[in-house]
Amino acid sequence: MPATLEQRAAARGADLVLEGGGVRGIALAGAVVGLAERGVVFPRIGGTSAGAIVGALAAAYQVAGIPLTRIHDDLDALDLPTLESKGPVERVTGPFGKAGALLTRSGLYRTDRLRDWLVARLEEAGVRTFRDLKITADPGSDLLPQQRYRLVTHVTDLTRRCLVRVPWDLPHYLLPEGAAAPLSAQIAAIDAYPVADAVVASASLPFFFQPFAQATPEGTCTWVDGGLLQYFPVTVFDRTDGRRARWPTWGVRLTSAPPAVVPDRAISGPLSEAIGLLETAVGQWNRYALEDEGVDARTVLVDTSGVSPTDFDIDPATRNRLYSNGDRAAVAFAAAALR
Repeated sequence: MPATLEQRAAARGADLVLEGGGVRGIALAGAVVGLAERGVVFPRIGGTSAGAIVGALAAAYQVAGIPLTRIHDDLDALDLPTLESKGPVERVTGPFGKAGALLTRSGLYRTDRLRDWLVARLEEAGVRTFRDLKITADPGSDLLPQQRYRLVTHVTDLTRRCLVRVPWDLPHYLLPEGAAAPLSAQIAAIDAYPVADAVVASASLPFFFQPFAQATPEGTCTWVDGGLLQYFPVTVFDRTDGRRARWPTWGVRLTSAPPAVVPDRAISGPLSEAIGLLETAVGQWNRYALEDEGVDARTVLVDTSGVSPTDFDIDPATRNRLYSNGDRAAVAFAAAALR
């Protein structure tokens, strides 16, 4: 019988957490593949936004036995500008259509093309719902039964004003009794939930992409990019039972040096203020110092200087640079961590 991911992880493995970053997620893919090519396996993967996209592919491909180099091929073939999915009105009316899109669906672009692309990739690996990513045999885990899945995405719930860890928190949204429902009902609801929905919700950047509408017994909750509340959830898999971890948790974080001079611009008007709030929430410069909590020792830092998260028109050379930077950072990290 082939060894499970958990058995392989005991020798060379790590739970993996991937930061958000829009199109810079190409660098995340480089880091993930770089680690995998050095024999590292990932029993559980957590991610936000672009990290959720790359993490879902990595989790699915591991389960299917597909080399993770496939992620590079997937992203290399992806026509990024097509993800900016517009309706017929926006295509005809241009800027006026964009204003209408913001007013009618709260986002410039729909997420249907991103979801279709993701569904196609996942289905090739035999993954549709979280049932296909269930951890079926891991007696050493401290996770609750409803948390034993190989992928966790992070979503911001604007309706209930909280962070949602999908699939862990799904019973609160899918069942009238929430976490008070019988365990069998909670697991059945989680098992049936589409993985693509969990990823698209995590990647729905406010104002840029249409929010994700999650139906509940009480109505509908509005879900958007998890980065608003948790851009780098590196502690999500840390043990809570006081026992020593069987393997480490490693994170991959995208960094860039701040420009030497930044012109000050006054915020004028409600739209400008809203954009300023968003950029502050997901910005690089005000995040906590990793060394304050010792997180830097388990984090792969990848340089993504000069690339905006929403620069969907980046050229092939920039794509290659992002991926290569991720690979090089992973190689350097692994050389130290695997000694």
